[in-house]
Amino acid sequence: MSMPQLELRRTGWDVVLGAVLAVAGLVILGYASFVTTVSVLFMGWLLLLTGLVGLAASFFRIGKGGFWSAALTGGFLTVLGLFFLRNTEAAATTLTLIAGVIFLTGGVVRLAAAVQEPFYRIPLLFAGIVSTALGLIVLLNLFDASYVLLGVLLGVQVLVDGITMMLIGRWRVSETRLPGDEAGEVPAQRKPQPQRRRQPH
Repeated sequence: MSMPQLELRRTGWDVVLGAVLAVAGLVILGYASFVTTVSVLFMGWLLLLTGLVGLAASFFRIGKGGFWSAALTGGFLTVLGLFFLRNTEAAATTLTLIAGVIFLTGGVVRLAAAVQEPFYRIPLLFAGIVSTALGLIVLLNLFDASYVLLGVLLGVQVLVDGITMMLIGRWRVSETRLPGDEAGEVPAQRKPQPQRRRQPH
């Protein structure tokens, strides 16, 4: 019997992908304002299209269960998408707050993983401290943040993720065989063969 288990492993593809992410992080830092604008517009169009699709799908559920929930969800996403597209600065502030929560959560998770993984403790501590610090900076100084802060945060996080992936790889699911499975197997018993009787001469 095998049991799935998470483990850190590094392959050649992890090094290549980490290098690509590190370069992408540097590029994002160089064009932080442009990346912020693109992120807000991308999220706005994504929400708008998702909301319109949800509204269109809700009409096929008229008279059936789930019509109002689908219509309200589609309408909310549509309004939110229009808000993002028409108010990019307010939308950037909202996305910055969400990014801060995500960075803080990811940093705490990496710090906890560093305690359990002594071999990769230093890279995990580095990534966890950086992510936690970014999250705290955003959440504690949100209203003093500039428009380019979202792009800077994304650039730093992508750069840290790339360096971490090059050093320790990624989490993977591996199958671990439980101890005693092979030793506990009972060998198949042979069926006794019938003995032939000797016939008298």
